[in-house]
Amino acid sequence: MVLKKFKRKITTIITKPFKKQPQRPSKPQEPLPPTESPSPPEPVDSITMPHRAPFVPFLFPNAQSTVIPDPSRFFSPHLLSSPLPTNSFFQNFALKNGDQPEYIHPYSIKSSSSTLSCSYPSRFISAAFIYQVFVPDLTISAAENNSGNNDHVISDFSDLSVTLDLPSGLRFYLVRGSPYLTCSVSNNTRISISTIHAILSISLNSSRDKYTIKLNNNQTWVCYSSSAIVLTQNGNVLTSNGFSGVIRFAVVPDPSFENTLDRYSRSYPVSGDAVFTKPFCLEYKWEKKEWDWGDVLLLAHPLHLRLLSADDCSVTVLNDLKYKSMDGDLVGVVGSKWVLKTHPISVTWHSIRGVKEESFPEIVSALINDVKGLSSTPIATNSSYFYGKAIARAARLALIAEEVCFPDVIPEIVKFLKQSTEPWLDGNFNGNGFLFDSKWGGIITKLGSVDSGGDFGFGIYNDHHYHLGHFLYVIAVLGKLDPAWGRKYRPQAYSLMADFMNLGRKANSNYPRLRNFDLWKLHSWAGGLTEFADGRNQESTSEAVNAYYSAALMGLSYGDTHLVATGSTLAALEMQAAQTWWHVKEGEGIYEDEFSKENRVVGVLWANKRDSGLWFAPPEWRECRLGIQLLPLLPITEILFSDLGFARELVKWTLPALSREGVGEGWKGFTYALEGLYDKESALGKIRSLTGHDDGNSLSNLLWWIHSRSEEDDDGYGGGEKYCWFQHYNH
Repeated sequence: MVLKKFKRKITTIITKPFKKQPQRPSKPQEPLPPTESPSPPEPVDSITMPHRAPFVPFLFPNAQSTVIPDPSRFFSPHLLSSPLPTNSFFQNFALKNGDQPEYIHPYSIKSSSSTLSCSYPSRFISAAFIYQVFVPDLTISAAENNSGNNDHVISDFSDLSVTLDLPSGLRFYLVRGSPYLTCSVSNNTRISISTIHAILSISLNSSRDKYTIKLNNNQTWVCYSSSAIVLTQNGNVLTSNGFSGVIRFAVVPDPSFENTLDRYSRSYPVSGDAVFTKPFCLEYKWEKKEWDWGDVLLLAHPLHLRLLSADDCSVTVLNDLKYKSMDGDLVGVVGSKWVLKTHPISVTWHSIRGVKEESFPEIVSALINDVKGLSSTPIATNSSYFYGKAIARAARLALIAEEVCFPDVIPEIVKFLKQSTEPWLDGNFNGNGFLFDSKWGGIITKLGSVDSGGDFGFGIYNDHHYHLGHFLYVIAVLGKLDPAWGRKYRPQAYSLMADFMNLGRKANSNYPRLRNFDLWKLHSWAGGLTEFADGRNQESTSEAVNAYYSAALMGLSYGDTHLVATGSTLAALEMQAAQTWWHVKEGEGIYEDEFSKENRVVGVLWANKRDSGLWFAPPEWRECRLGIQLLPLLPITEILFSDLGFARELVKWTLPALSREGVGEGWKGFTYALEGLYDKESALGKIRSLTGHDDGNSLSNLLWWIHSRSEEDDDGYGGGEKYCWFQHYNH
């Protein structure tokens, strides 16, 4: 099992309080070419168009990986010359045999042996996890496959859709959030529609372009066609006559939905793009086709509904049309353009509220000791993840020293950071380093290029945003403190950033578009080129936030307002997604009571599952579950945990676990830090008694955090609009 390669050893966990999957670097946005866009023109993400002189993109040395899979089996040849997605919602379709399902709301889709199966999945709920069960409710194929090929081909993909071509002329437009499964049929093909269930009845309308199929699992499906079609039943198989045109299938969860499904069945989306038009604003635009006039019906998840701005687009929300999903009820929305707006957030170097001067001496005392430790305890790892955490920890010390007006230690910190970081950027780090993989288009490590488990799978694109986020934080701080150094290493810095934050599309970059961030779910995935039956996954939302926050800080360091805007927007969306799906609030309705009563945070969130366990720890280690959603401790953390009521509940839920034998001091530190949001004095006493800290944390950082808490505002910190650089975009 590949999964075993990524699991941390429990013994290491006890001695090192925190371990997490690695992340990867990103590089600067490359200007979108003004004349090279295909027809129709691709959307332009206007907030990232640079107002700076272009420079030649920097590439790390070419990799000769022995572990990266070959993408050519499943991607259409015309796609292979461009960077390819490595953490996408359809990744399973391009790995191994391509036959593991993907959850494309509201259906799970599986393609195997020239067939495509569609499941409207049922859910299994327990106190430990929630998952959806794939059952092939409908399986569609050509009645005869004369091509001799059993593989599907990914012929196109976009932010919100993927197009799968099956042999013998079947093309499926898999659009996320579509209540319809849409298939384009060519070559007068005979279609086979089968089910694992018994067919109780089948009826058709007078035009023979709508069939209603009732199954013995209490499901009703409707089948619409762009012209008359004849379906002949033989047991649980329906076979058509020769047909060319479009067929659409939809489950009918409630009989009252059927008229609405009828009304919007004739206009179908074939692809969809998400475009950043201005800070904290994201627009969805679907390309549609139709065989008769009509608008597009799609489904929105709970976070969509929270962010949907009806004032900025012409949409109609059908609150009574609901489909069940892993992520909460999906609600019908009519309209081919959506505008999503999130609250502006502050991206600041220092604490948002500041530290009172009377607290400076205690922090300075800790700083002196922590800075001494930089030279006395050199970094002993060549892991890209743990190394990144270690240097980011040191960079925090410099910013804390700035904030408490103690510049004496900054030169020593800068010296340490340069000596530690430059070998990675220059390519002469002993034992590891960054390489460029041209097969998929991205940065990997030397260790990861020969071992799929090396650097926690970084070489097969696992956790890139985690690892590289820590490196970007250091680069941002060094660029702030020494602008000449920042200018020297700007090409490498932007390459690391673009690896996971490139907004360019296909041929205009060395890297795919937004490697980790899912523009439909509105959060990141970390799974990389590993086949998982439950799709992509992510564990540490706080490290994902750190990646985009660090990119925004790098924008501040380089005076790149577009990078500030992009990083801030992605960080804001990531935080809202974490608060929606990872932070479990009893009675909120996203998850069933059986799960929400026992859990305050999700351990690993999968596309098709919610797990209370972690990659490196069982569910009972609640302090790890809290810590993995909190570290690294930064100014932005205050916004991620702005709900003080939830913070109280999470700490209350976690504290009993700290009495377990063997609990690491580092994990305790994160629990006490969160307690400091609402009980500063209690948390401060506990932090002072700690005998150790996480390898990405320090006593200086914990004291800075506690002493920057406000005793006057018991309602928490709402989100940072007051301090936001882009306040004029507030909505």
